[in-house]
Amino acid sequence: MIINTELEYKGNMFPSQIASYEKDLDTLSFTTENGVILHITVVRDSVLRFRYTTTGIFENDFSYAITKYASRGYNHLEVSEEEDKYVITTSKLICHVFKADLRSAIFDAKDNSIICQDELGFHWEESYEFGGDIVKMSKNAQEGESYYGLGDKPVDNNLKGKRFENWVTDSYAYGKNTDPIYKAIPFYTGLHNKKAYGIFFDNTFRSFFDFCQERRNITSFWAQGGEMNYYFIYGPEMSEVVANYTDLTGKPHELPALWTLGYHQCKWSYYPESKVKEITKKFRDLKIPCDAIYLDIDYMDGFRCFTWNKEYFPDPKRMVQELKEDGFKTIVIIDPGIKIDHDYSVFKEGLENDYFCKRADGPYMKGKVWPGECYFPDFTNPEVRDWWSNLFRELVEEIGVKGVWNDMNEPAVMEVPGKTFPYDVRHDYEGHHCSHRKAHNIYGMQMARATYQGLKKFSYPKRPFVITRAAYSGTQRYTSSWTGDNVATWEHLSIANLQAQRMCMSGFSFIGSDIGGFAEQPNGELYARWIQLGVFHPFCRTHSSGDHGDQEPWAFGDNITDVVRKFIELRYQLLPYLYTAFWRYAEEGIPILKSLVLYDQHDTHTHYRNDEFIFGEKILACPINEPNAKGRRMYFPKGEWYNFWTDELVNGGQELWVDADLDSMPVFIKAGAMIPKYPIQQYVGEKEIEELILDVYYKEGKETSQVYEDANDGYDYIKGRYSLRNFTLTGRENELIIQQHKSGKYTTPYETLKLRIHGLPFKIKTVKIDKVEYSFKDLKLNGDNTLEVHKDFNDLHIM
Repeated sequence: MIINTELEYKGNMFPSQIASYEKDLDTLSFTTENGVILHITVVRDSVLRFRYTTTGIFENDFSYAITKYASRGYNHLEVSEEEDKYVITTSKLICHVFKADLRSAIFDAKDNSIICQDELGFHWEESYEFGGDIVKMSKNAQEGESYYGLGDKPVDNNLKGKRFENWVTDSYAYGKNTDPIYKAIPFYTGLHNKKAYGIFFDNTFRSFFDFCQERRNITSFWAQGGEMNYYFIYGPEMSEVVANYTDLTGKPHELPALWTLGYHQCKWSYYPESKVKEITKKFRDLKIPCDAIYLDIDYMDGFRCFTWNKEYFPDPKRMVQELKEDGFKTIVIIDPGIKIDHDYSVFKEGLENDYFCKRADGPYMKGKVWPGECYFPDFTNPEVRDWWSNLFRELVEEIGVKGVWNDMNEPAVMEVPGKTFPYDVRHDYEGHHCSHRKAHNIYGMQMARATYQGLKKFSYPKRPFVITRAAYSGTQRYTSSWTGDNVATWEHLSIANLQAQRMCMSGFSFIGSDIGGFAEQPNGELYARWIQLGVFHPFCRTHSSGDHGDQEPWAFGDNITDVVRKFIELRYQLLPYLYTAFWRYAEEGIPILKSLVLYDQHDTHTHYRNDEFIFGEKILACPINEPNAKGRRMYFPKGEWYNFWTDELVNGGQELWVDADLDSMPVFIKAGAMIPKYPIQQYVGEKEIEELILDVYYKEGKETSQVYEDANDGYDYIKGRYSLRNFTLTGRENELIIQQHKSGKYTTPYETLKLRIHGLPFKIKTVKIDKVEYSFKDLKLNGDNTLEVHKDFNDLHIM
């Protein structure tokens, strides 16, 4: 007779006392009396990995987020045992593991100050519905601690007092504080006592982060399955934390081609061909620079991926070629849903080779998207990714498409609860078979990866360009991204700024928003203000839902058109500056946009600033976020800053009013900076660059600047064919010295540098180049402190 049918709900369970310890090279293993095992791996002196199992056995160690190119190795490792704890010491960190309950505390090895400390530490709850554990971690918040990062969350920069969910979600017309939305990046930076550390919780299940919301001084994170597996990354500078996280999860595999940093125009949808040509012609007629035109889902035959609607686009190859002759690169959209149609070759191949996702009991995962009923490729299967990458041959190699935009890859499914696949859908997951609960957050990432592989193959010898909507940590290796289906409101203008900053401090710098808003219709003032912000974002594209009206630069009257043109032209002038910032990002993991807290964490005034940001290394920008504004108050970080428009000098460390009528925006240049500029072009490559302009901003003291250049596309730069100019500026009361050190084998097309010196406190009497005195005539030096010098000088003295 059955006498007890009740499940025993055990609630939270905890590790007991440590029973044994062993060391295997860089991994330290602690086993408790109740069978919990903790592995601490010393990845670097400043990076520790914590990995727990409650079953005594670890699953296969596999991660889509961690790159094989991540730096590894440490200078020092020592483990000692004390009465109540084990002590692990590297050259940067001291980690205590307490014998009683496996909790840990981490200290700065330099001054022994606490950085991060477990509260309850690791605990878990059995998941009766799905099996396995719900894994949890809680830590004490230190006094005055602030939190940043977590990827694409449309909230203020400082996350303290908030709770978040990571579950990639199609969020049409989301608002401020909507959560979750399109991306899952489970990485945050904590900052207290002027020291920063990061935690990357590498778990792809639905996860949650609580930054002192539920309990005032406790921060916690947990996931509905999988392992408690996280990386602790120490700075103490926030910029080092972000760079080390980016190193761990991967820097972009190549630099973007320079044209991808130009201005892009998109709409749902430009069709037929005559409409596309009308739009591109108007850009050239009005002399508004533009490098890329986009085709949304209506270019396809019945929304079937990799096909063309022959009524709208009778000869795509000819059209793409004609657009190319006019300087436009064509970008097309590709979604994951493959229409169920036995006469459609992509569907037939996928079916014959068993490439589509299936439900737990065997039937295919069927869902409604734009084409109607669809099946969906399992991008977690390498064979499927390989097949998918080869589908791009015709689009890219034969027709000449230059970029692909992956949308709806959360994956989005229409008219179902949750807007996505059910939990029971099965995935290959690189041979580690699993359900959609585990694969959901990386599905879009793996689609983007497969698309990237196809573009890389068929664009060769040029560089690939891919954009994705959905992303997990590490997606930055393959693609750029945008912030999804926003709305044409002033609030969304400020949200776009926050999202771009937050993505950059989460390792993903190639980011932008739909300028002007995707849903609804902006007025001219809002569109102009959004363009002003958008030209200072790494990815710069207007995109709108055609249901609401036109959203081209000329759609709001001549006055707005002039403002928009002025700022897009500024974007094109600053391309060498932005390209240099991309090179630093790809080389060192340095974010392209820096929130003020990332720029100067030691100034507590920066900890809650949202609007101001540093673009690259030397430009301070701040958008106007409200209508009818003639300016705004903004905060200036430490140092001295020149007003870009007036050359007026402002001292940092204070908040000031800045005038900015509709044709202006608060933009400031760091004193001592040398800002490289190209002439205005209608598209990248339109003009041969005959000289490089360097705007030099005088400073008393020292400042360094860099200019990186290469062939702007292709892979020669990897073989050393690049040009890197390192400038050191030294300003004195009556003297300005500029030293140049050049490296790399690339020969730039120009011979001269045109120096425009701002803020010089003395009248120029003498100029010496490499110890030789030159006449003003030879340098074309005139009254406005502009002089031309040969590009290869080493030492320039202006007295």
